[in-house]
Formats: sequence, structure tokens, C-alpha cells
Amino acid sequence: MKTTAMSAAIAAAFAATLAAGAAQASDKCAVPQAEWQPKEALQQKLEGDGWKIKKIKIDDGCYEVYGTDAQGKRMEVYFDPKSFAVVKSGSES
Repeated sequence: MKTTAMSAAIAAAFAATLAAGAAQASDKCAVPQAEWQPKEALQQKLEGDGWKIKKIKIDDGCYEVYGTDAQGKRMEVYFDPKSFAVVKSGSES
């Protein structure tokens, strides 16, 4: 039961992060490349949150991640490369 409660708490926190990022969906990442964190660090963070990463690429100055979230939903999410804040998110078709 502890694992289920913890997974639910993590999922709720991540959903709140996605909702906050959706408000910024029209913004592009404008971070100097010297300030970027490595994409491997983003992958490690997301995998720690239960994601399965299919691909991470750079698009419009953001990290664009294709993968499956902790709930098994296929996602396409843009992350700020400095803070890893969600810039834009959505489900893959």
C-alpha cells in the first residue's frame, strides 16, 4: 500500500507541474546553451518519476521528450533546458 500511495502522490505532483506548464504553452525556451543541463539529467529525472523515455531531442531551444508517463500515457512534452520546467505538454496521437 505504501508504494501505491507514494505513486499517487508523485503522479499528483507531476500533474500539477504539467498544468502549470500548460499556461506557458506558447512560450519558447530562450536559455543560452551554456546554461543548459544535460539531456541525460532530464532523462534520469523523468525515469525516476516513472517515465519510459522513447526519445529526447532539441526543438525551438527546448528539450522535446517523447515517452510514456508513470500512468502509461504516451506523452510529448517540451522542457526548459535549464530548469526542466514544463513549457508545453500533450498526448501523442
